[in-house]
Amino acid sequence: MSTHEDHIGEAVALAAANVEAGGAPYGAVIVREGTVLVRAANTVHATNDPSAHAEMVALREASRLLGRRDLGDCVMYASGRPCPMCHAAMRLAGFKEGYFAFSAEEAETYGAGSASIYAELC
Repeated sequence: MSTHEDHIGEAVALAAANVEAGGAPYGAVIVREGTVLVRAANTVHATNDPSAHAEMVALREASRLLGRRDLGDCVMYASGRPCPMCHAAMRLAGFKEGYFAFSAEEAETYGAGSASIYAELC
């Protein structure tokens, strides 16, 4: 059985591969009952869809695969702290657990992240 560290590592690897492909440094993995259900990377650059964050792409695919919007029995692993949009979508989908490799503040040091958006909301 895979561990939290394995799944976080996979999300980070997806993010690194996405950067190599010209995209943003974000990856997400959704796990259900200990098994990876979905792997996704941020596709904003490829689709010109500003909502195509890794978590959103993964959430949409998981809902499609399971045929339901309630993902309360799934766990989200993301390379970075989900932005407010992704966090809200995760809550609306019923996620009870989510883990991320780096904070919004850490991402800001690399010119990415959503710390400024969180600051505006609070």
